[in-house]
Amino acid sequence: MASLLWGGDAGAARSERLSSHFSNPIHPRKNLRGIKSTTVPNVVDLAANSLLNKLIRQSLVESSHRVEVLQKDPSSPLYSVKTFEELRLKEELLKGIYAMGFNRPSKIQEMALPMMLAHPPQNLIAQSQSGTGKTAAFVLAMLSRVNVLELFPQCLCLAPTYELALQTGRVVEQMGKFCVDVQVMYAIRGNRIPRGTDITKQIIIGTPGTVLDWCFKRKLIDLTKIHVFVLDEADVMIDTQGFSDQSIRIQRALPTECQMLLFSATFEDSVWQFAERIIPDPNVIKLRKEELTLNNIRQYYVLCENRKDKYQALCNIYGGITIGQAIIFCQTRRNAKWLTVEMMQDGHQVSLLSGELTVEQRASIIQRFRDGKEKVLITTNVCARGIDVKQVTIVVNFDLPVNQAQEPDYETYLHRIGRTGRFGKKGLAFNMIEVDKLPLLMKIQDHFNSSIKQLDPEDMDEIEKIEY
Repeated sequence: MASLLWGGDAGAARSERLSSHFSNPIHPRKNLRGIKSTTVPNVVDLAANSLLNKLIRQSLVESSHRVEVLQKDPSSPLYSVKTFEELRLKEELLKGIYAMGFNRPSKIQEMALPMMLAHPPQNLIAQSQSGTGKTAAFVLAMLSRVNVLELFPQCLCLAPTYELALQTGRVVEQMGKFCVDVQVMYAIRGNRIPRGTDITKQIIIGTPGTVLDWCFKRKLIDLTKIHVFVLDEADVMIDTQGFSDQSIRIQRALPTECQMLLFSATFEDSVWQFAERIIPDPNVIKLRKEELTLNNIRQYYVLCENRKDKYQALCNIYGGITIGQAIIFCQTRRNAKWLTVEMMQDGHQVSLLSGELTVEQRASIIQRFRDGKEKVLITTNVCARGIDVKQVTIVVNFDLPVNQAQEPDYETYLHRIGRTGRFGKKGLAFNMIEVDKLPLLMKIQDHFNSSIKQLDPEDMDEIEKIEY
């Protein structure tokens, strides 16, 4: 398996250096300044979160969500697999999968892989969160469709950022390391290929703008010869200015027999509209929304007058309950920094995770927390999704999550307190709120049809009775 940014041996060496740029999430590197974007900060957060999850993910998430499949032809049989051997893969691909540490397909892979590897090829729209093995799934599809005797681009994967494209490329290289005649090339910023260059690599991974330039301006890629088209991180893609139109323009130049695969962690209406516009006659795999539940999490609230009052209540709870590890969410960086200083001065082992850090610095902090070097992680919303630490037993909302209209942000609340109670375990969530925020909390309680009990932070007997 070879990868190239620039041609020749120098290109391979350069590619190796760029790949290794992300190989060790423990030590931040000075030359990584985070993901840069000309778009709004929320888009940067989406892309950065996705990269962060890829950096820190050590194994597949044990998803409890039920998978719902909508077939384009409901009368055709629905297949699923429990082992990779059932897919009848080439031996070198099977070796690559096992070398990566995959022992059996994830829940998403069980349903998606038979569709993605079917003959004739089938199009797919899939909802799949970070850690469910979706990158490995579509990489397997691309590697399976490559004809090693044909030396031109056959598979094309679009990612919303340079860094995410490199991460996907690393998966291609790892899974395809025994496929000696399959090569990957990156269509990303800085990789300037002269017009008229004959590209002989079978798999192209890149960002929409650069891929568009290579296809239509430089004439480096013949889209009519593409067998597999993958659009990853669709929810990030549509929030990035210009990427939707660029992706659609690329898709329209593909042959009708090209297999088209689209993946997204979330499926708001705008994502669905984009997905249905760009992927013709698809099968659809999605997670049933009602599966996101708070049933195994006991929720409490404490009425407070100000942030010092909140901190005192937090100290009482911390002193009365045996805590494995805790995550504390603040709505602003200012509150997060203030709370970090207060807790450190009181001798607690805490770390601060906030948006101004580079992606690798965030990954390092999360890894230390995962390793138990700090017992408390204080963060803003950058940590609200996708980061799974099994030892987390308590989540604290130091501030309730609200949207710009100062109404409850239900989805953020769900993903925040979803840090605890994972993997079938029970968890605790504490909400520190001012009296005037009580109506917001009641809206959250009604929205999720769950019980949030009031707790008196001065009643240590009551606090000590709380059990997981």
